[in-house]
Amino acid sequence: MTESFLHYIWQFQYLSKTALLTTMGQEISVFHPGQRNPHSGPDFSNARVRIGEIEWMGSVEIHIHSSGWLEHHHNTDPTYDNVILHVVWKNDKTVTRSDGSDMPTLELKDRVSESLLIHYNSLMHNPEEIPCGSRLDGINTISKLSMLDKVLTERLESKAQLVLKVLQRNNNDWEETAYQMILKNFGFKVNTEPFQQLAQSVSYKFLLRHADQWLQVEALLFGQAGFLEENSADQYYRALQREYKLLSQKYQLTGKKVSKTQWRFLRLRPANFPTLRIAQFASLIHHRKNFFSSILSESTNKGLRTFFSVQQSAYWMRHYSFFREQPEDVTILGELSIDNIIINSVVPVLAAYGKSRDDDMYVDRAVRILQQMHPESNMIIRHWNSLGLSARTAFDSQGLLHLYNNYCLKRRCLDCNIGASLINPRNT
Repeated sequence: MTESFLHYIWQFQYLSKTALLTTMGQEISVFHPGQRNPHSGPDFSNARVRIGEIEWMGSVEIHIHSSGWLEHHHNTDPTYDNVILHVVWKNDKTVTRSDGSDMPTLELKDRVSESLLIHYNSLMHNPEEIPCGSRLDGINTISKLSMLDKVLTERLESKAQLVLKVLQRNNNDWEETAYQMILKNFGFKVNTEPFQQLAQSVSYKFLLRHADQWLQVEALLFGQAGFLEENSADQYYRALQREYKLLSQKYQLTGKKVSKTQWRFLRLRPANFPTLRIAQFASLIHHRKNFFSSILSESTNKGLRTFFSVQQSAYWMRHYSFFREQPEDVTILGELSIDNIIINSVVPVLAAYGKSRDDDMYVDRAVRILQQMHPESNMIIRHWNSLGLSARTAFDSQGLLHLYNNYCLKRRCLDCNIGASLINPRNT
């Protein structure tokens, strides 16, 4: 038994109402169970209940055992004095408010149907990563679509909040924030952390001052990334070292570098080597200035893809890493990589900007971008596809990723429209 299951039972009133009495024998009538409280304090607020002859409006607190009231020290906390009903699975102890008055208590253990418990336990104890996977075919389309809408909204909100935290750290500089979010994305998961550190180690405004000098942009980025510390006769490499020595002194960057040991190359395809990704980003700085204002002005997916479609410098057209020349041209930033950047950097920045200005136009544009893009393809999305819940757009795939990571793996089935519909006694 879990408290989340008891919350579910109380919220939807899946309990027998026959001779509904408190543990002290007072008659109970529930007019409204209240609203779930996601913050500190009692579990439900604004409930409306008649106990005996008196109608009450206030909070409801829920525990597995009534003694939980004492274990959590609610009996001495005035915050819980507005609790009008204590709902428990089993009443093992009489409890009181902070003023010593008795707390009316409702025991549920004999009021929940056996079939509901069986459905709940079978779902929660399913060893599969997606507990309801084998039963998805039986779920109505509305439940599935409404859940996808819910989780996509949650995902956009959480990503927007991360952007706003970065914005606050950058003293509300949107250009610096967009730069940091995009450069972080160039790590493509495996090297996300060192790319994020690189973004914080060299300011966007420093790079913009030298945007017309491609070699200097590369020198700043490769130097701060820790890649310019070897002895080599390679002319390009030595030119980078000379430029970086001057620029690092000018901007007092000594001591802010990322350690070379933090970069991961092992088991990566050469096209994903961090050295090539840094070169591609340097080309973006050189060819496309003012990231944030450009993001705001581009109203189509095609325009955004064009914005990120740049060719790295001549050296990096024949190198994946320093000193190892390739016999054929190296690929430029590909369409899938660009789409990844749009989905995971541009869309969150747009959503965050809309929220900061209380302007739904930018949030709507972020959603529209996702709806017009192809879905992502990864292990999680392929798993959903195999279960019959296919992603048709990036809107769907982003929602499915959030659903998997934040609901399925955490067994939050009771908070999921799909899981709740499987437990719902009307479907048993």
